[in-house]
Amino acid sequence: MPHYQRMGETPHKRHTQVRKPDGSLYSEQLFSTEGFSNDYTLLYHCHPPTQIIKTEPQYSVAPDIAEEKMLRHRCFEGFDLLPIRDFLASRIPVLVNNDCHIVLAAPQEGMQDYFYKNADADEMIFVHEGSGVLYTLYGELAFGYGDYLVIPRGTIYQISFATEDNRLFIVESFSSIRYPKRYTSKYGQLLEHAPYCERDIRTPSALKTFDEKGDFLIRTKKKGMMYGLHYAHHPFDVVGWDGCCYPYAFSIHDFEPITGRVHQPPPVHQTFEANNFVVCSFVPRLYDYHPQAIPAPYNHSNIDSDELLYYVDGDFMSRKNVTRGMITLHPAGIPHGPHPGSVEKSIGKKETGELAVMVDTFHPLMVTKQAQALENNDYLMSWAE
Repeated sequence: MPHYQRMGETPHKRHTQVRKPDGSLYSEQLFSTEGFSNDYTLLYHCHPPTQIIKTEPQYSVAPDIAEEKMLRHRCFEGFDLLPIRDFLASRIPVLVNNDCHIVLAAPQEGMQDYFYKNADADEMIFVHEGSGVLYTLYGELAFGYGDYLVIPRGTIYQISFATEDNRLFIVESFSSIRYPKRYTSKYGQLLEHAPYCERDIRTPSALKTFDEKGDFLIRTKKKGMMYGLHYAHHPFDVVGWDGCCYPYAFSIHDFEPITGRVHQPPPVHQTFEANNFVVCSFVPRLYDYHPQAIPAPYNHSNIDSDELLYYVDGDFMSRKNVTRGMITLHPAGIPHGPHPGSVEKSIGKKETGELAVMVDTFHPLMVTKQAQALENNDYLMSWAE
């Protein structure tokens, strides 16, 4: 959970009167997770956030599943995904299960005439290429290369890009995205052994209140359907808020790697967790320093998890022919490890400049039809001598 934040105008006590200059009441909204039993934020609107004036016909955005069951290593060339101008239209699900959707996107522009809300899932947007600003009820978050944007489900937002060349790796999580439990105290503070701390978390700034009437379209995703809901007031009409549930940014470049005398297991790279999956960050780091150390990762069996690796930048000493934006999938039930020649080649190396995001899911991932169009079919046999 992010730490407590407070911005703008809020009353001394929750659920009490706070009035506008003309004497009328601001409208309080509780934004909470797990009903009323977990993290929450209280927001104070100029107008009730409930005034729908019309709706549009819904349409399906559910993933089109091509393979529900499989047991072979897979590779997908993410940068083969063609750019699409609109942000929502550019989001292409490639690997999915009931816990999360893995999505690639190459939007050329943000949201010009609408807002967006994912009513089902927290979103973790990793910015591979591009920069811009995330606009929300809570304020603004500037972002750039290497940023994770973590957006709680139900958050209304707009996104704006500075250029047309944008590449995003997105995880939609149907449970809350959290700091790893082993890195937090029982009160939620990141501990001394954690690879990042609260100073690295960027919270919204520049809260601006848009007290505007009109017709404001909020595209809302719910259960695989997209709904168009028109509201009578600008959704960013918030004058103040406080709480622990809000979007934030964390840069992969601020992740401090944990190293040792011998090769460390993947959990040392963990950055976030959710129900039934974890997210890890592989960053430039010194290699193992035991005199007999083998820096390349050892062969390992995925007994109870699918391992997905999204390659960002740098030289990956355990893999051949790696490209930027490549996704590899090593499913549970079959071992994998460094490509032939990589182990011997790694001995004596002092450091790596690799940058990658890993998602380990504890339930199998399914391949979409859109992913099949990006597949590198030669990958399965790439371990042959």
